[in-house]
Order: sequence, then structure tokens, then C-alpha cells
Amino acid sequence: MRLDSERHHRRSLRLKGYDYSRHGAYFVTICTKNRECLFGEIANGSMWMNPFGDIVRACWDDLPCHYQHMELDAFVVMPNHIHGIIVLADTVVGAGFKPAPTGKRHGLPEIIRAFKTFSSRRINDLHNASGTRLWQRGYYEHIIRNENSLNNIRNYIQFNPAIWQWDRENPEERQPSCDEIDRVLAKHYGFTEEL
Repeated sequence: MRLDSERHHRRSLRLKGYDYSRHGAYFVTICTKNRECLFGEIANGSMWMNPFGDIVRACWDDLPCHYQHMELDAFVVMPNHIHGIIVLADTVVGAGFKPAPTGKRHGLPEIIRAFKTFSSRRINDLHNASGTRLWQRGYYEHIIRNENSLNNIRNYIQFNPAIWQWDRENPEERQPSCDEIDRVLAKHYGFTEEL
């Protein structure tokens, strides 16, 4: 059966014409296939990772070993997705006017593809499920354009487990009451009613 290209096309989430190998900071969210909760659970506003979550964390932390021009910033494993900040740096290595060669520069899509591949293989090996798809196709990305945005995203990542019950990725998401929001803001952000 042929799919109708007018009805069944995938819209790209990427910024048209943007070079995703350019230096800068990128916020990414990657969800599991069918948003299945595979990596642990949230209890008392904290993420408790299971062995699959530990593998995902280890694969993320290992990325700079494979891609020398990148740095990792804030990161969190959630039950069915991850949030992280990847910084692609201008890495000019060498002395004087003639820098040493730095090798091939990889863009964000290649780094995310590798992360998904590395983590899927290790998790599939752990439970003898070779070839099982772990991640949904694609990912969400946001180009971080300034320091204020960077700090806001860092806060969002850090406190994401505290607001899991209201997260749209949570299969049991519900709308919070004003009192619940006030309690979370006070506990995790230090906000009070006087603000």
C-alpha cells in the first residue's frame, strides 16, 4: 500500500537552513517509543533510575569521549524521556597562527543518533532483545540563544522531576491546583507568596 504524501508526511522540526554543527548550546528532549516509562520512576519529586536509566545516563555522559568538540551541560533522565543541553564548541587546538587539525566536526543530529544507538544497544543487550526500538523517531531541539534562556532551561531540567505529575510526557498527567503549584515553587525554587 502506498502512502498519500499529502496526508502522511513528516514535518521536520529543524530550523530550515540552519547548520546544526555550528557552535552554540542546544536543548534536546528525546522520548521513548510510545512514551513507555522504561527508565525508573518519580518518587517525592526525585527520579529513581532503574538499570535502564543508569545505562541512558552513562551513554549520555560518555558522548564527549566520542565527540571532542562538544560539552555536556544540564541533564536529567525521566521515566520516559530525557532532557539535556549539548554545547558545541569552537575547538581550535594548536599554537600560534596555524592550528592543529581537529578532525571531522559532527553536528547535533549525528550526536543524537549516536546517543540513541549506543543506549539502545546496551539496553537491548541487557534484556536480550536485539533490534528492539527504544526511542521514538526524531527528537525535539531548541537553539539556546542567550544566557537568560540557558539559565531558564537549566532550571527546567533540574526541577523537571518535581513537576512530573503535570508533565505532558507523563501518561498520568493531570492539571495542578494553585495550592499545589505554590507548594512546588516554595519547596524547589524557594518562592513564597510574598513574591
